[in-house]
Amino acid sequence: MEQTFVFIPKGVCSEKISIVYDGDIVKSVEFTRGCPGNTVGVGRLCQNRSFDELIPLLEGIPCRNKPTSCPDQLAQALKIIRDQKN
Repeated sequence: MEQTFVFIPKGVCSEKISIVYDGDIVKSVEFTRGCPGNTVGVGRLCQNRSFDELIPLLEGIPCRNKPTSCPDQLAQALKIIRDQKN
């Protein structure tokens, strides 16, 4: 059954990340604000991939001189969903 999780990222240009998932599979990701090309691209690349596949790919990516990024914040959101399920 598909569920939606809304995450408010910290330290990035995006103001909100909406994740639709089914079990441990991401169905869609939508960023509110941020760099449109990058956030749309990241969202599409995440479709139909598992949390365990995506977290190590996205976690720890910096943006400019920031220690985090929109992909890193998405990884943090996926970790919260995963941990709440266990």
